[in-house]
Amino acid sequence: MKPTNAFLALAPVTALTLSLESFGAAGMAHAESHPDMAGHGSMHVTKSPTCGCCGAWVALAREAGYEVEVTDTRDVTSVKLENDVPGALWSCHTAEIEGYTIEGHVPFAALNRLLDERPDIAGIAVPGMPVGSPGMGTDPSARYDVIAFGGDAASGEIFHRAGQ
Repeated sequence: MKPTNAFLALAPVTALTLSLESFGAAGMAHAESHPDMAGHGSMHVTKSPTCGCCGAWVALAREAGYEVEVTDTRDVTSVKLENDVPGALWSCHTAEIEGYTIEGHVPFAALNRLLDERPDIAGIAVPGMPVGSPGMGTDPSARYDVIAFGGDAASGEIFHRAGQ
């Protein structure tokens, strides 16, 4: 192969490799720019393999500095039942972190507060899939409630008000 042809054949591969390496370094630097998350354990998210909004929430969790492990399953119901998430609070995905259950598109300000304050509750939930919540269009001005459940939480107790 002529040197010019060899160069032209390898140039796209080299460019792609350098781009991916640069992207990885930028992503790591961005994640490290969130020192508040450094002390929190690994989060485990159970979601449907076909749910794009759940994947978007996971991507945002990682961007916020959380270490996230994902299990894709068609049986998301069993995880909700195992974690005693009240049926009225169900959403599309369920996360577990540091002994708490996180149901649905919970904003990271509420998750941070939960992990910092450590109240005697089972978890927090954003029922349904509110437009503008993380992973659902992500609109900081979207208004919806994050509900506490289990433990000392009263039925329907508002833990956090998003967009207020």
